[in-house]
Amino acid sequence: MRHIASVAELRGLVGQEIAVTEWFTVNQERVNQFADATGDHQWIHLDVERSKKESPYGTTIAHGFLTLSLLPMIMQSAVSMPEAKLSVNYGLNKVRFPAPVPVGSKVRGRLALKDVEDIEGGVQVTWAVTIEREGGDKPVCVAESIARRYE
Repeated sequence: MRHIASVAELRGLVGQEIAVTEWFTVNQERVNQFADATGDHQWIHLDVERSKKESPYGTTIAHGFLTLSLLPMIMQSAVSMPEAKLSVNYGLNKVRFPAPVPVGSKVRGRLALKDVEDIEGGVQVTWAVTIEREGGDKPVCVAESIARRYE
């Protein structure tokens, strides 16, 4: 975990890779729970036997949006800062899913700091996040995530 002591220190890190998380496994239970939470019950995510026979991946795969939903967990496990009055997810500039996440795969996040901008009462921080699959030749998710931090 990378500890950043202040917004001033954060500003000095723009353009740099800040942290890489530990690997963690995306299991079928997580995929099933995500399907129930979102109503996306497509067979390629849930039907293990059918996926073995009919999927080009030979197994079930995680939803792209499940992979994206790992961003808060990735951020919390990678970077710490002193508590702010309020921190909020402001949105995303760009998201792509260049490769699938076969269930049982290990993934990790790689964080680079793209920008820190002043806003009224705080700062807006743009992170370039890459989620990698162990043994994969392409990332499984590339996203620009924007957070606002009010001091």
